[in-house]
Amino acid sequence: MTGKTGAIEQGTSQTHGNTHILHLLVRLPRSMEAVWPAFSTADGLAAWFTPAEELEPRLGGAVTLHGLGSGSVTAWDVDRVAEYTFGDGGRIRFHLERDGETGSALRFTHEFQHEGETEQRWRNRFERLLETLG
Repeated sequence: MTGKTGAIEQGTSQTHGNTHILHLLVRLPRSMEAVWPAFSTADGLAAWFTPAEELEPRLGGAVTLHGLGSGSVTAWDVDRVAEYTFGDGGRIRFHLERDGETGSALRFTHEFQHEGETEQRWRNRFERLLETLG
């Protein structure tokens, strides 16, 4: 995908012992301020990723995401960074940067121990996100 609809660029994947780390760069066709709610609110996450049963939008706040479990907000910089760390040692990080005049770039990281996640599953999720941003 390219142009006004955004793009999901080449990802990288690493394994350290039983920990897997996936990085993706997603170019979004909207400003950081416009896309921030997709990563920082229960409604935003549910629209493209998964229901948030609990999300306290602040550093140290509680978070429970369907399929990932319960944990806490371990990084929070409004309009820039939301990071959620879960009890099983998993972590997802959404880091936004400006990309041109009207777009933004998402640097995404998912650190996990289980085998269920794949780069393709995240690409599918980000395709849904790009569709919602239209």
